[in-house]
Amino acid sequence: MKLQRDKLRQYQKRITILTTRETAIARDLLSRGDRSRALLALRRKKYQETLLSRTDAQLSTLEQLTQDVEFALVQKDVLFGIEQGTKVLKEIQREMGGLEGVEKLLEETEEARAYQREVSEMLGGRMSNQDEDEVEDELEALEKEATDPLPTPQLQQSQLPSAPTTDLPTLSSEDLERSKAEARRTRARERAKAAAAEPMLA
Repeated sequence: MKLQRDKLRQYQKRITILTTRETAIARDLLSRGDRSRALLALRRKKYQETLLSRTDAQLSTLEQLTQDVEFALVQKDVLFGIEQGTKVLKEIQREMGGLEGVEKLLEETEEARAYQREVSEMLGGRMSNQDEDEVEDELEALEKEATDPLPTPQLQQSQLPSAPTTDLPTLSSEDLERSKAEARRTRARERAKAAAAEPMLA
């Protein structure tokens, strides 16, 4: 359609040139006294002007049609985009389980937290401080075990260093008890801080 429109515009330009030329020919013929041929030139000019007005009407119709087609294509693309977007949204919603699925997940997460708090409070109320200290000691031993490097392969006798000849300093049983008691107090303070930091249950 655009090609037809461009051809019609070119045709209009040619007709405009021809009508101007026919007027010049009619003047020239009249100046020579040839009235009948001047009349023929003016009739041709009039016919071409009629063709020009028809061409204008056709051009206007073609331009309107071109705009309508372009608008319809844009509408089609927009509609296709909306359909695709709707399909993607429905698929995402189906995968997520919709709003209910998100709410259920949040409820499950909150339920799990509440259960953990409940178990922690229940155990905290039933275990003595000594039991808590033993659990903490066991946890420290496991942590130390996890952070100790892997044992090295056996070295040959000639590669081993010589053993020390002096006695190693030893802690008295009182110092050892004092150290353990300090560790227990530190853990008790940490537990008290953690308990104070936990939010109150409704």
